[in-house]
Amino acid sequence: MKIVVTSQGSDLNSQVDPRFGRAKNFIVVDTDTEEFSAHDNTQNLNAAQGAGIQAARTVVDLGVEAVVTGNVGPKAFTTLQAGNVKVYLGASGTVKEAIEKFKAGQLKGIDKANVQGHWA
Repeated sequence: MKIVVTSQGSDLNSQVDPRFGRAKNFIVVDTDTEEFSAHDNTQNLNAAQGAGIQAARTVVDLGVEAVVTGNVGPKAFTTLQAGNVKVYLGASGTVKEAIEKFKAGQLKGIDKANVQGHWA
């Protein structure tokens, strides 16, 4: 399965970024092979508005099935849902630890946003 983990860095030992739309990076991981690639999200990091929607479009375009993050706002959630990308919350620690929790079924799948828009 191909997933995205929001990250403050560009490798599996980086800390999970608790923000979705304004995460510094997206780490795309194949959970079967553990191959990964980092995708910069700087264009949305300091965006005045629309960061969640733009970040969600980027993630949908990456062709992943799920997002693992700390929090997601309503517009980003709606965009991810429209792209058939599931959202899992409760990620913390390193990206590698978040992947392990995801694979073990320890992260919560959600059916609506857990924060209001413009959450920083």
